[in-house]
Amino acid sequence: MSNPDPTTTDTTTAAPASLDIERARASLQQSLSRYAATKVGEVSPSLQSDLDTLAYTLTKLEQTSYSIAVFGMVSRGKSAVLNALMEKNILEIGPLNGVTRFPRSIRWSPDGIMQVDLIDTPGLDEIDGEARAKMAEEVVRQADLILFIIAGDITQLEYQALCELRQAHKPLLLVFNKSDLYPEQERQSIYQQLQNLSGDSASDELLQRLLSADEVVMVAADPTPIQVRIEYPDGTKKYEWEKPEPQIAPLKQKIQELIAREGRSLLAINALVQARSAEENLAKITLTNLRSEANALVWKFARYKAIAVAVNPIAIFDVLGGIFVDLLLIRSLAKLYNLPMTKYEVKKLFSGIVFSSASLLLGELATGLVFGVGKTAALIGGTFNWAILPGYLGAGAIQGAISGYGAYMVGRAAQTYLATGSTWGQLGANTVIKEILDRVDDATIISRLRDELLPTPPTPEAESEQVSG
Repeated sequence: MSNPDPTTTDTTTAAPASLDIERARASLQQSLSRYAATKVGEVSPSLQSDLDTLAYTLTKLEQTSYSIAVFGMVSRGKSAVLNALMEKNILEIGPLNGVTRFPRSIRWSPDGIMQVDLIDTPGLDEIDGEARAKMAEEVVRQADLILFIIAGDITQLEYQALCELRQAHKPLLLVFNKSDLYPEQERQSIYQQLQNLSGDSASDELLQRLLSADEVVMVAADPTPIQVRIEYPDGTKKYEWEKPEPQIAPLKQKIQELIAREGRSLLAINALVQARSAEENLAKITLTNLRSEANALVWKFARYKAIAVAVNPIAIFDVLGGIFVDLLLIRSLAKLYNLPMTKYEVKKLFSGIVFSSASLLLGELATGLVFGVGKTAALIGGTFNWAILPGYLGAGAIQGAISGYGAYMVGRAAQTYLATGSTWGQLGANTVIKEILDRVDDATIISRLRDELLPTPPTPEAESEQVSG
């Protein structure tokens, strides 16, 4: 099988892939512009970190630079694999455990055009649990592709680490290194077992579904020297140790094929996933910093709506006026937060407004049953009669309380939808991710990650809990 040339990729796939990059770039630029103009007081370290993430991701997109992170346990040959790929002994390797002490990134250009950052990491079993998790999370976040290196039958600890890495929803190649240490029959047996990873838990099933046999590669990055016999013309013999050439071609070819076929889409999606996380956090910080102002705004509109409905005698005007106040409240919150009111939020909030309006109509009916007269009925009754005053005031108080509570609930829901809805609006991260996933080929790695890459928009119930929390 010949190595594909990214410069001659089929135009039927090149055009959509280029569109993916352009849409992702526009999404990130929109997010940066929005939060660069947002004034929420002093920039906190967390806020600055998320803004830096958006800027870094945008730069990476513009440079079309890929990141490949290498993970594995101690002495599996992670650094040797990277040296073999680069055809240079840049990374230190040795017989002692723990030669690699911290993540290290090296630029690699396999064909002179493609730009790839290879990230070497310490052995996952030589770092304390908390530090390991933090290191892995940071490296995986940057990676467009993960190489998980093993050196034989997969251990329980490796299997667990593999399942944990898979939760990052990144494409992954399982690399069986040091295959030269095994006899041919045993080597093929191990290889077949790796191609059929399975277990009993849900994570095991997910791993088997997302890591197909085609994503398992067998290499020998730093082959063990072999003894050779040299015979001279005079009949003398000499034995020497020779080091075979690295057997790395299958992995190099697999990486180039993957990047040529779906690299741009992978790059776009990874950038958008990072942007989504950063934007959600930025929106959350914005809501937190402006919480007191927003709550005061919600209560002010709730009071205005309650008073207006209570004194208004005509039911239909109650409903129309209530809807107007709800919409004005939502617009005021969006302006306060400097967050867009997208179709996503409007659709979600519409149900809340309808519920609020329906509550007013039910309130009118209820007061008629309780007091024998509703506000509208009292008005239609003709001349003013002191006898109906208690019923009129009681109906107004009940409807005012209902409408005020309805405005409060709409305002609280709007706060949460504004935080989450921006990622679903025009050029929102989730919107663009969905566009890409809707048109990818079912045979690609991306398509098998579809369910995990694109979460379902949160339900009103879940968001209400988030707001109240």
